[in-house]
Amino acid sequence: MARFSVPADHPCLPGHFPGRPIVPGVLLLDAVFRAAAPCLPRRILRAKFAAPVGPGEEVEIGFERRGAGRLLFTCRCRGVTVLSGEVECATPDPTP
Repeated sequence: MARFSVPADHPCLPGHFPGRPIVPGVLLLDAVFRAAAPCLPRRILRAKFAAPVGPGEEVEIGFERRGAGRLLFTCRCRGVTVLSGEVECATPDPTP
């Protein structure tokens, strides 16, 4: 399991969205790729965004093996799933 947060002063937040900033999905997906780095992630096969993440909120990323070269991931914040999906990895038996 990995944890991360995006600080309130991150340069992407003022424009995403003015008055109610939320963490852009691309930053969440980047965190998934970084957390899966030991498995040599190649691409995201699918992703479902379920809830917004605010600045400074801690996100937990969990992984589960899904056959040869695949990982399921779940990102949770405040006890709620905010993002889930599947990553294809270069290693045949991925274990982050």
